[in-house]
Amino acid sequence: MTATDPIALSQALIRCASVTPTDGGALDLVQRTLEGLGFTCTRLPFAEVDNLYAVYGAQGPNFCFAGHTDVVPPGDVSAWRHPPFEGAVIDGVLHGRGACDMKSGVAAFISAFARLREKNWQPKGQVSFLITGDEEGPSVNGTKKVLGWLKDNRHVLNHALVGEPTGVVEAGDTIKIGRRGSMNVRLTVTGVQGHTAYPQRANNPVPVMAELVAKLAKLELDRGSDHFEPSTLAFATIDTGNSATNVIPAKVTAGFNIRFNDLHTPDSLTAKIREITDEAARQSGCEVALHVDVSGVSFVTQPDAYTALLNDAVIAVRGTPSEFSTGGGTSDARFIKDFCPVVEMGLAGATMHKTDECVPVADVERLTAIYEKVLELYFQRLGRAS
Repeated sequence: MTATDPIALSQALIRCASVTPTDGGALDLVQRTLEGLGFTCTRLPFAEVDNLYAVYGAQGPNFCFAGHTDVVPPGDVSAWRHPPFEGAVIDGVLHGRGACDMKSGVAAFISAFARLREKNWQPKGQVSFLITGDEEGPSVNGTKKVLGWLKDNRHVLNHALVGEPTGVVEAGDTIKIGRRGSMNVRLTVTGVQGHTAYPQRANNPVPVMAELVAKLAKLELDRGSDHFEPSTLAFATIDTGNSATNVIPAKVTAGFNIRFNDLHTPDSLTAKIREITDEAARQSGCEVALHVDVSGVSFVTQPDAYTALLNDAVIAVRGTPSEFSTGGGTSDARFIKDFCPVVEMGLAGATMHKTDECVPVADVERLTAIYEKVLELYFQRLGRAS
């Protein structure tokens, strides 16, 4: 296996059973490969999670590739056509957990750098890797803490590219220039328990919750913004914990998720919801409580010279431009955006997290070529200007 072969490197990474937070040797492999290319590597373990920061070059603008080597569990292994940690290539398709999300993306960027170095290319600045083992997990001891370490040790990132699978059909067809924010809300309505034969002696929280669910589910948060679709609110659960048919429960809970655009903040959304729940409490006499957990706020990297060079790199390889998007879920870009401009660009994401996760070999090669062009253009245009 050589560093210039993204397929062999992807296979080797897939064979590391790195289900969050277990590393399975994946970061050891990345470190060995990068050190062989001249990178200075620092392992950064936090609690049970291991992370890696690697840098090439002593000074100048720092272009950072960010990603993760941890993967979600494979589920029922017997349901896979090919073992999830074998890394088999069958009829031009690479199979395995992490083939799409995102071990092949990590391999593609390493190989892109290695191929350029084979041509005696030298960046006019620094190239770095920020690789975590906690992206698919709680995201507490991964990228967020590595960024804190970088700040404490005066490492500066000028631009970042997260190699998440953003493509719709093939690598590079979509560039994520931002992400919606996400917040989970737990709603609890507490009334008075009683006998179903004597409802007048109780204060039933179930109808109160039903009205709240109906009202919140129909709530129009906005109609979208320049770079975002309309925000959404979706209920995921309603529960009384009550197995008896003759007891009015004292309490009922519900959970919903809000994916919000740049027209909102978690505080503004919480205030909007609280207006509705406070009114329900006043009318019903029940207590209505909220618990809010924010996993990320919305952000957008405005189209500029950086996004233009990324698009030019895609055009040079694919012949057609990328589409800029802010759709999808969350990623570690939500942490990096506080340190430098960041976008996401990677493989097509059709099979990520699925049984039989896979990616065409040709798409991994295409992404490697795009990343190679990105590195060339970055240090031609922004390396000199920074």
